[in-house]
Amino acid sequence: MLASFLHEGKVEAGCDEAGRGCLAGPVFAAAVILPADFQNDLLNDSKQLTEKNRYLLREIVQKEALAWAVGYYDNNEIDEVNILNASIFSMHRALEQLKITPEHILVDGNRFKPYRDIPHTCVVKGDGKYLSIAAASILAKTYRDDFMLDLHQQYPVYAWDRNKGYPTKAHREAIKQYGVTSYHRMSFRLTDDQLTLEL
Repeated sequence: MLASFLHEGKVEAGCDEAGRGCLAGPVFAAAVILPADFQNDLLNDSKQLTEKNRYLLREIVQKEALAWAVGYYDNNEIDEVNILNASIFSMHRALEQLKITPEHILVDGNRFKPYRDIPHTCVVKGDGKYLSIAAASILAKTYRDDFMLDLHQQYPVYAWDRNKGYPTKAHREAIKQYGVTSYHRMSFRLTDDQLTLEL
């Protein structure tokens, strides 16, 4: 069972991101404040769930959360500030949109930059430990997947309906064959060829 909170009696927002390791598309983040008595046996780290259950849980989280929001940094912003900062700043964008101001922020991972003057705690693999972070992971993942599925309609050769922009062999081969789109992250190593050295 995942824990309901770190600090009992405080309004806590869980934050997580999705798409950090992708070659194309934005990095998405979500912030979620759940009721203190919220429980759901299915809720877990989004990577452990089937696609069907992720979307089922998204509906439950959006309906039952006290507040939730999604933010993102697009590929051009990622290239400008780097992926770590973009991941953190997209969490800030999600937090900015919450209709309730949290008293504490729980962040998945080990790096964060302070948001306003609200205390935060980084939790490695937090999406498998706290309900609010797990809920945020589901929103970030499903909203990013929706975004990439829409892009797939414009650029079907990259198979973003299957890889969602991650560096699969098929995605890298398509980049070699067709070049890049305006949605690719140019600061990333887009093809394996960039590893080879001419001696």
